[in-house]
Amino acid sequence: MNRRKNLVTITLAALVAGAAVLVYAEGGDITLRAQAEDKTAPVDHGDRLPDPAGKAEDMSAQAADGPKVLYDATALPEPVQRMLRDIIIAARTGDIEAMRTVLESNELKPMVAAAHVADPIAYWKEQSVDGSGRDVLAAMLNLLDSGFVLTGKGHDAMYVWPYFAEVDLAKLTPAQEVELYRIVPPKRASAMKKKGKYDYYRLGVSPSGVWHYFIQ
Repeated sequence: MNRRKNLVTITLAALVAGAAVLVYAEGGDITLRAQAEDKTAPVDHGDRLPDPAGKAEDMSAQAADGPKVLYDATALPEPVQRMLRDIIIAARTGDIEAMRTVLESNELKPMVAAAHVADPIAYWKEQSVDGSGRDVLAAMLNLLDSGFVLTGKGHDAMYVWPYFAEVDLAKLTPAQEVELYRIVPPKRASAMKKKGKYDYYRLGVSPSGVWHYFIQ
């Protein structure tokens, strides 16, 4: 699970850089090389991982009685990668207003609450601990650093982060529980496991790259 988590982090970093290529080296290890759009930018070749696929284990994890959990963000459709890249770059600035450009580039305003919200940025500021919205940005980044699932088919297809939103929390493996604690405060996660239902932030992007929701 740690190897999966590391790969998620690396591939998301590669998305922000522009592209990622997995190169198989001798001994079955893999090296992820990020190629930035800016050809002059330095490329870090230091991230080497044991082969998590093939001989060792599949990169996807099958949650108990649930959908296939995915970890390789670079395998997503290009429109989805582009949207994730935009969200990540904006969130990393620490300025919630930077997310406004992402919202304006979307075909529609993503759902951020059960009721209609005219200005998601203002809403996130209101919901944040200190009014800055930085904890909301952190939540976005934490979700996108986790495993995800593809739900529905055709026009109803949606990539959903984190995968916990679509699985029975009462049937998590110990390693999956650790992943959950990295997203949700322990006390709240414990209550969720008792109910078997995830009720924290979730984020959905359609295969066409439209950001549909970021909601609790």
